[in-house]
Amino acid sequence: MKKSQINKRNLILLSAFAAVFSFVVFSAAGRDREVYKSMDAGTLSSIELVDSMADTIDSAATAAVSALDGETPETVTVSNEETTTLLERTLFTVTQYETPVTMYTSDTVNVRNGAGKDYDKVGKLKWGTETTVYGETDNGWYEVVYDDATAFIMGDYMVTELPSIPYLFVGDSRTVQMKMAVGTTDKAYIAQIGEGYSYFKNTVLSEIPSYAGSGTSMIINFGVNDLGNASKYISLVNNNIDDWINAGITVYYAAVTPVGDSASVTNAQIESFNARLQSELDPRVNWIDGYSYLMQTGYSTPDGLHYNADTYRSLYSYYVSVINQV
Repeated sequence: MKKSQINKRNLILLSAFAAVFSFVVFSAAGRDREVYKSMDAGTLSSIELVDSMADTIDSAATAAVSALDGETPETVTVSNEETTTLLERTLFTVTQYETPVTMYTSDTVNVRNGAGKDYDKVGKLKWGTETTVYGETDNGWYEVVYDDATAFIMGDYMVTELPSIPYLFVGDSRTVQMKMAVGTTDKAYIAQIGEGYSYFKNTVLSEIPSYAGSGTSMIINFGVNDLGNASKYISLVNNNIDDWINAGITVYYAAVTPVGDSASVTNAQIESFNARLQSELDPRVNWIDGYSYLMQTGYSTPDGLHYNADTYRSLYSYYVSVINQV
């Protein structure tokens, strides 16, 4: 890192200027809403505020010099990067809406104190959060209010209609317990303990449209309770894949995962079931081989059939990693 020697007096002056200049730039995005409302024009530029802040800069510089009156100058070491950081943040222009609009977050998103990833995070909103938007920037961000202060959210994650859930898990007791382990943020579950093919056909199919739509990844995880119904599962999924894809749903079938020694079924039976589904499901159904994943990484099962919370969280992370690669 390149270093430079500067006089303490100059350091304070430079720091005062950098702080005030940063405040000027950020004011274009984050000043009190009363300032925005007092502007005649609909667009507020960060550059336009520089002249109005001249007195503030002079005052800050004067105060910095006054603070050192009578002191012996002291030499300190600072890095070039540290003195320029505040001057390198994204410049942007905010256009205020005449009437605020309601939008929704389409994913879990960061909220920042400026319209750029180089600004500090001030919070986070989960998927589907209803948000009042007051304006937009020339670089693709939306202005909102967060904790009573002006803040910004990247436009890629804001939509005008409540979006479909990002992840929908359908299955049996293992899916129920995964829900308990990882929570429901950004996710929905249609699952019942001890269920299988009949529940999938008679209940789940009719409920899927209530949760899933364009952009939803649906993960199916049935079979451990009725491994003999492989042909029925294959037929049911293949007969509905067109409807799901036309609705914008990306479909995944998660392999039945391994069991312990005390389970009523064997891993050999599970492997046979998985092999049939993987080879005979419609090629538009994405296969997630959680069976091999847990066999390689290990798993903990208190009763031979179900897992502990850590195993479920690990398996969930694997599912998401596969989905993000597709």
